[in-house]
Amino acid sequence: MSQNKKSEFSRTIQSLAEYSKIFSHPARIAILEVLAKRKECICGEIVQVIPLAQATVSQHLKDLKEIGFITGELEGAKSCYCINWEKLSEFESDFKDFFSNLKKLKKQKGECC
Repeated sequence: MSQNKKSEFSRTIQSLAEYSKIFSHPARIAILEVLAKRKECICGEIVQVIPLAQATVSQHLKDLKEIGFITGELEGAKSCYCINWEKLSEFESDFKDFFSNLKKLKKQKGECC
């Protein structure tokens, strides 16, 4: 029986992995670009500029919302989404810290290959 061993890693490492998973699909990156350009957007408008079916775009929006990179509200039959800049800044900071720490370790230990 397989066990999930995620809990054995630090919360920071788990977060970096989750962030990476979100950025692993070009549609989610494109959605963030669309939202950044327009400040807020209605799902139907996003579907017009992302070459995917409405249901697929909705799933990507859901994924972005679950991790906190976007916020969204239902306005009648429409959904309005915005980037959560605070959460994106946290992501940026975590990744910068991660790569900075890797470089420090490299300097301490030297090259391996």
